[in-house]
Amino acid sequence: MVERLKPEDRAAGLNSLPDWHLCEGREAIFKSFKFRDFREAFGFMTQVALVAEKMNHHPEWSNVYRTVDITLATHDVGGLSDLDLELAHEINRIASPA
Repeated sequence: MVERLKPEDRAAGLNSLPDWHLCEGREAIFKSFKFRDFREAFGFMTQVALVAEKMNHHPEWSNVYRTVDITLATHDVGGLSDLDLELAHEINRIASPA
């Protein structure tokens, strides 16, 4: 069962996620990604979609040309869970391949 993160766990998790920020007015995290062009942005979204589907944990996102804005929250718990932190790490990995 997924549980809502305690404030100290949420803070520790965010420390390991560069450029992810708490959303104002709700318990969620947000990051904006910029790519060279629409094709690269859409390819990124496709890769994230495959990971999210395997996790059965889906982002809130929007795409305008080369920018992808992503918000993560676990609606079932009314805030952040380990699923959000795990997906954020995967998203960062996809955005910055080695």
